[in-house]
Amino acid sequence: MKLRAVGTDALMLYLGDSMRPDTLSRVTAARTAIAAELGDDLVDIVPSYASVLIVFDALRHSHAAIAARVRQALTALPADKGERPREMSLPVYYAPEAGEDLETLAQSAGLAMDEVIALHSGTRYRVYAIGFAPGFAYLGEVNARIAQPRKATPRARVPRGAVGIADRQTAVYPSVSPGGWNLIGRCPLRLFDPQADPCMPLQVGDSVRFEPITRERFLELGGELP
Repeated sequence: MKLRAVGTDALMLYLGDSMRPDTLSRVTAARTAIAAELGDDLVDIVPSYASVLIVFDALRHSHAAIAARVRQALTALPADKGERPREMSLPVYYAPEAGEDLETLAQSAGLAMDEVIALHSGTRYRVYAIGFAPGFAYLGEVNARIAQPRKATPRARVPRGAVGIADRQTAVYPSVSPGGWNLIGRCPLRLFDPQADPCMPLQVGDSVRFEPITRERFLELGGELP
């Protein structure tokens, strides 16, 4: 564990150096314990992969004072190093019309499209980080047989709900944006809605599984196709 100042009003807690489920469990446990210890003195807390960013009011507290309280919070972590993750399910319509790269990815992997779908939907993923855009959850790890590098030339426009793969991670684009991930399907649910509470249904530490659905069900749930 390392705790370092990363600005006039922030500390970064490092709990590892790679994307690992056990490290993620320590990250989520630390987030909960630190939030409970600092209470209203905490301006923001951002967990990600193997670290936790802690933002505080520098006009009221020093780095040293906050660091001491963070270390105190971590001594009280439960023996199991974390809470049971929330289990979430996301429906996905897997098809070339919904995922432009599904057929190409299958050919590259030497698999049938149905095999790609089975491998992608048959894995339970953890949310390791949220970034790039509000609600964009980085999920890992994708089965090595269907892992694909990012596209050399990103698309200028990726539709909302597009499900993509980049290396050993997968994600759902929460809104229309540029993007270079390999698209294999589409999710009809909104993963970012500023009018909803919470505005993002996924959070770091969640356990996520994709559920294949038909074209008809995708449209019934509000999904859109070209």
